[in-house]
Amino acid sequence: MTLIERLKDEQKAAMKAKDKPRLGTIRLVMAAIKQREVDEKITLSEDDVLAVLTKMVKQRRDSVAQFEAAGRQDLADAELAEITVLEEFMPQPLTDDEVAALLDEAIAATGAASMQDMGKLMGVLKPQVQGRADMGKVSQLVKAKLG
Repeated sequence: MTLIERLKDEQKAAMKAKDKPRLGTIRLVMAAIKQREVDEKITLSEDDVLAVLTKMVKQRRDSVAQFEAAGRQDLADAELAEITVLEEFMPQPLTDDEVAALLDEAIAATGAASMQDMGKLMGVLKPQVQGRADMGKVSQLVKAKLG
């Protein structure tokens, strides 16, 4: 079952259960997917859908930080609830040790030795960690290893 099929099934289940917060979040995902398909005139692949979900989670985490800084815990809680729903559709996150192991494998495979090789290394790593690890943290690990 593809991720989009799973999202549609969960959308139907949320409608039947009258779970408005969950339904709203799933509808936002479906709208974001459809918007990207229309804008780029393509049908999104599993990786593209995963990228949309990853972006949405990142946006909500940024919002949570801003809402908490402004003392608006009610809005932060709403964003956290959306993150919980979004994360159900994402693959299991990688542990720091798993990311480090993938990084070591990628360095061995590409022969990366300096910061000039970072692009090549990230090109190998990105498909393996997309949606399963924070790309900012992965980038920092790469810089630490190569720097």
